[in-house]
Parts: sequence; structure tokens; C-alpha cells
Amino acid sequence: MTTSDVTIHEAATLADRPLLEIRDLAISFTTGSGEVQAVRNAHLTIMPGETVAIVGESGSGKSTTALAAIGLLPGNGRVAGGQILLDGEDIAHASEKRMIELRGNIIGMVPQDPMSNLNPVWKIGDQVKETLKANGRPSGPDDVAKVLAQAGLPDAARRAKQYPHEFSGGMRQRALIAIGLSCQPRLLIADEPTSALDVTVQRQILDHLEKMTSELGTSVLLITHDLGLAAERADKVVVMYRGNVVEAGPSLELLQNPQHPYTQRLVASAPSLASRRIQVAKELGVTSNELLVPGEGGAVKPAMTEDVLQIQNLSKVFKLRAGFGKSTDFTAVDDVSFNVKRGTTTAIVGESGSGKSTVAQMVLNLLEPTSGKIIFDGVDTSALKPKEIFAFRRRVQPIFQDPYGSLDPMYNIYRTIEEPLRVHKIGDKVSREKKVRELLDQVSLPQSTMQRYPNELSGGQRQRVAIARALALDPEVIICDEAVSALDVLVQAQVLNLLAELQSRLGLTYLFITHDLAVVRQIADHVCVMEKGKLVETGSTDEVFEAPQRDYTKALLNAIPGARLMLPPEVA
Repeated sequence: MTTSDVTIHEAATLADRPLLEIRDLAISFTTGSGEVQAVRNAHLTIMPGETVAIVGESGSGKSTTALAAIGLLPGNGRVAGGQILLDGEDIAHASEKRMIELRGNIIGMVPQDPMSNLNPVWKIGDQVKETLKANGRPSGPDDVAKVLAQAGLPDAARRAKQYPHEFSGGMRQRALIAIGLSCQPRLLIADEPTSALDVTVQRQILDHLEKMTSELGTSVLLITHDLGLAAERADKVVVMYRGNVVEAGPSLELLQNPQHPYTQRLVASAPSLASRRIQVAKELGVTSNELLVPGEGGAVKPAMTEDVLQIQNLSKVFKLRAGFGKSTDFTAVDDVSFNVKRGTTTAIVGESGSGKSTVAQMVLNLLEPTSGKIIFDGVDTSALKPKEIFAFRRRVQPIFQDPYGSLDPMYNIYRTIEEPLRVHKIGDKVSREKKVRELLDQVSLPQSTMQRYPNELSGGQRQRVAIARALALDPEVIICDEAVSALDVLVQAQVLNLLAELQSRLGLTYLFITHDLAVVRQIADHVCVMEKGKLVETGSTDEVFEAPQRDYTKALLNAIPGARLMLPPEVA
């Protein structure tokens, strides 16, 4: 039935009817050890034009609920009970033919992981074009470029001719968002749609979603672990815990006055500008840039002065294809210099494509600089011999951004974490197994996880495995490339506390690449701001956050989700 088929009164009734209503939904999975119930009696309602956010820790059932609504549960999953009403039609057990009719024009989706959901051998523009054609939309080059531009991709016509591996993580996520929005669906399911994006592009994307909501009446089901984003962008928030909906209500009201103990824990764990680090400083009567990391009993240690890393005039130029055998130079990092003191945390922030991760890869000796030097512990890393590079790898470890691409799908979790110990010939089989168990405890994963494989874990669980692997060799320096971006706030808080504890106990040094400025304020001692490959501002965390000198830095700070929301002191 279309709007044209009904009377004005009936049309008004449709507008008052929920677009999506989930009633007593139960979802179960068939595993080798039997039936596992992932969602129990879940319920939520989304009205036309409304944005509803589902929040909760990794594995709580958020994404599973969303996948059921679009008919994309894995083969071993099924809707075991309840209803999924889309505009009054129960689609909980709809045929695949019917779901294909609904996907695209009626229900769109932006999945969480850009690398797993973009075809690596197809150009980005071809993948947008495929979606447009499948849904009967104009799909010419101008149409494709327009879709990409709406999602915040600069120079969209040229970018459409590139492949996913030529995009940064944030740019790949924007391409997925473009595909999800391309047919202007009535309901958009967005599963962590901005987790890989810097705050300014995140704001552009979310502003675009709001524009669709107001102009087209599009409803949005937003799955996120960012409570600031949920409070700022959603009309209602639904909190899930272990497959159950434990609390729901208007977003700001729920976050300012959470009733359920789990919701209270979520809100208390969310990173914010009023971070614990700043509160500790106030209690001690010092400025927070005088602090290094919390010590035992809440004590603080004086900052160490030795530079463990010196980045000197670092540049990296890539060759980009320009067609017909031609290439053009692209300067990803342009004459960047900064020092990292031993035992401290230095954060590199900036928009996607600003060169943050390229700097990290050069520090890790995974990319060769075009010019400049990286001095580690007094030694130029470009002069290291193969055996010295092997020793360097043990002292400097990475935690990469993408937990889907950085774990071998053929290795179980035990082998994944144990591999660095075996490669570096540390301990015997018994001691290595003990070490793996300790590492799993440190990152809050059950020891039964050892026998599972990456495809059996959620995104946040995979990232915890990657962190455990990085800690296995007890390194001196850890390069964290968006290391907590895939984690829900509770696990994020646990991991950040763990990193701070390890730093205090072992004197670890962190180079923290991130777009989450609330996390930066919470954990960093020093901040470097990058824009288009250049280092545009640097200073202590307090200096950069409280008195930014560049308009670009001010724009980054102003775009932090939830920064303007004043939560009560007891939950802030």
C-alpha cells in the first residue's frame, strides 16, 4: 500500500504508526556446543523520522538485533521468537525474495567494518554504481560522484576511480556510508557508522543523517558504543546487556539519570572532557600536564625527561596512478618533527588522511621514509641490520586500527597471542600457555576464548585479542593506531586503565594515534595535531585543549560528540 492509495486520514494514521517495531525478539545460534541464545525478549520502537540508538558492551546483542531486522543473520542464526514489524508487516521470517525487495530502497545499512564489506578488486565508484543500479536509481559517473561527495569524500570523481586499499580507514568507512545512503532508504541501520572517522568528518556524516531525517522522514537505528554521540544525535536510547534490553528512554534523560546499574556503569565509564586525569590533578592542586600516569594508591610519578623517540623532519611521498602509465606525487607526511619522552603518552590527532597512521607505520619500520630520520633510543632505525630490526620489533609493538584485518582468520586465539612468544623463542610450551592465559585476563576475555577463532568474536573482542598480542613481548614502546576505537565504553575504560597501569608499572611509552579527542584528554601527556600531512600544533594536553592556537584545532575540539552536554557530577 502506498500513500497515494490511502485517504488523508489513513495517511496521517500511517505517520503515527511505528516504522519499525521489535516485540519480544529472541535470537539463537547453533554452535558445536549446542544452542546459544544471543538475544532474549528484546523490544524497541522507531517512529518515522526518528533516530534511536542502541548502546551496550561488545557482545550485548546490539548488532545481532540489527542484522535480524534486515534479514542478514549468519547461517547458524535464527529468529527463535517474537516479531519484527516493518510498517506493520512482520518480516521476522520473511522470504529471501521479500528481503531483497526491502533492502536498499526501504532498509539501508552501513556495516561496521569497511575492509570486510568493500570488494578489494572493484573500484569504489563501481561498488556505489552497483547499489544504484540494483535499486533502479540513476548510476552515471555524476550520480556516483554526488553520492560520494554527500558522504564527505573530497574530490569524489577522482576517488571513485580508486580501489579500497588506496583509501585510509576513515575514507573506506565514508564509502560504505555513501553506499548505505545512496538510495535514500526509509530506515537506515547504522552499525558503528563513524567509529573509524575523525570528529569533524563524523559531524559531517551525522549532520547528513539528520538532514535526511528531517527532509525525507528517514528513520535511523544507530548502533554505537559512543554515549556522547548517542546523547547528542539520538531521540531515544535503548541499552542492551547480555542480550536483554535493560533500559530505554529519551536520550538525554536516560544518560543524565540512568536507573539500571549497568546503564550507570556505562555512563560512568564514558570518556569525557572532565576526565579522571584532570580530576586527580585538581585534587592534588597541580595542573594535569604535571602528571605522567597514576601510580599505585593514586600517587603520581614525576615525568621522565629522556627522549625515547625523536622524529626529525619526517616526510613520506607516495606515487599515485594518474592513468596511461603516468603517476603523480602525493605527500602524505610533510616535514614532521616531534619527540616522545620515555614513560609518557603522546597522541597524534587529526582528520582521516592527515598522515597520522603513515607516521606510525614509519616509526614501526613498516614504511621507509622519503626523507628525515626516526631515532629510537639513540639509534637511527634506517641504519638497522636485519638482526637488529628483529630485536627492534620486540621492543616496539603495534596495536593496529582494524581488528578484522590484523588477525589471521586461520589461527585460533591461543595461537594468535602465543605466536610472538614462539617467534622470539621466549619460554617453553607450558610457560607460553600460562602467559597467554594471563594476557587474556588482563584484557578481560575469558580463557575459553583461546580455542575460538576471530570470526567467532565481536569487533571489540577481536581488538582485545590484538592488544593482548601486542603486550605479549613486554615491549618498551607501543604504537596504538586507533587501538580503542572498536571498543564499547566499559571495555575501553578497562583497556585504558590497563594501559595506564602497565605504563606506571613498566615505564611503557605510548604513541597514540586516534580521532577520539575525549580519549586523548583522558590519557595523553602531549598532543601533536596533524592537518594534510603537516604538524600544525603541538603542546601539552592542557595547552592544546584549553588554549588551542589554530582554527583547525579549535574545529576538532568543537566537533567532539557530546562535548556540550553537561552531565550531572555523579555520572559525568
